[in-house]
Amino acid sequence: MFQKIIVIFLVAISFSCEKHSETEKEIEKIPMDFELVRFDQKFANTTSESLPQLKAEYPFLFPAQFPDSVWMEKINDTIQQELNTQVTKAFSDISAEEDALHSLFQHIKYYFPEFKSPTVITITSEVDYKNKVLLSQGYLFIALDTYLGKDHPFYLGIQEYLKKNFEKNQIIPDVAAEYAKQYVSRPDSKTFLAHLVYYGKILYLKDTWLPTTPDNEKIGYAPEELDWVKANEEQIWRYFVERELIFNSDSQLQTRFLYPAPFSKFNLELDNESPAMVGQYIGWRIIRQYMDKNEVSLQEMLDTDSETIFNNANYKPKK
Repeated sequence: MFQKIIVIFLVAISFSCEKHSETEKEIEKIPMDFELVRFDQKFANTTSESLPQLKAEYPFLFPAQFPDSVWMEKINDTIQQELNTQVTKAFSDISAEEDALHSLFQHIKYYFPEFKSPTVITITSEVDYKNKVLLSQGYLFIALDTYLGKDHPFYLGIQEYLKKNFEKNQIIPDVAAEYAKQYVSRPDSKTFLAHLVYYGKILYLKDTWLPTTPDNEKIGYAPEELDWVKANEEQIWRYFVERELIFNSDSQLQTRFLYPAPFSKFNLELDNESPAMVGQYIGWRIIRQYMDKNEVSLQEMLDTDSETIFNNANYKPKK
């Protein structure tokens, strides 16, 4: 009997892998054209003579209230020039990122046929790490100066929990997150559960769109942080349940367990050992189990309210 169960299990895994492989082959066939503009380089090489032409070509990047003198002062600023140098050094060749964007856009198009590829514009932003990636009216802006590597001197004074994701490998997960927010409705209630499920849906879209990206990069963890939440998943869930947090509407729970921070705030001695955003991880696990246990499409899952998902996920944390 045990051997029969093993055989059935292996057949199921094989079928799932074959289906996944066929899906990926279909995705690879999707035509996807987009333009990538190295505006960071164009701006760095601009002179007073060529500035009017650049402004005419990209007027949305030059607010009308600022005269040309402001832009020339910025171009000639020594800090900006050093920023340009470092970005050029780190991103002299951006073909790998361009290929990864191409694959990401194909995946989005496969699952959401109405998707239209953007014009991708790389910029410098004076290390505006709160806006590393922006979507606006058919444009995707990527601030390359926020991906120079966590130990870069430009990031001196920025907290470690933020700097850890100032790496090249975080560009595509960050872009995927911004697009996921276009397809995932805001939490359907004020409960902690609704917010867990919201972030779980975003992370599940990353699963779908970035099949070869490691889980720690999808959620923005160091590998050891992902190991910690995996090892402590049962204890995290027990904490939420025993303190009756699941249906609690206290907005402080979002700050404690869902947002980037040095650590999650259990108000226990283990706080300093924990990574931030453990609630996002739990929401991710809930969505994964919901999708494993229910025959629903991606869009049906996205349209389903948090309580229905929770009730039908029969979520069981790993022990």
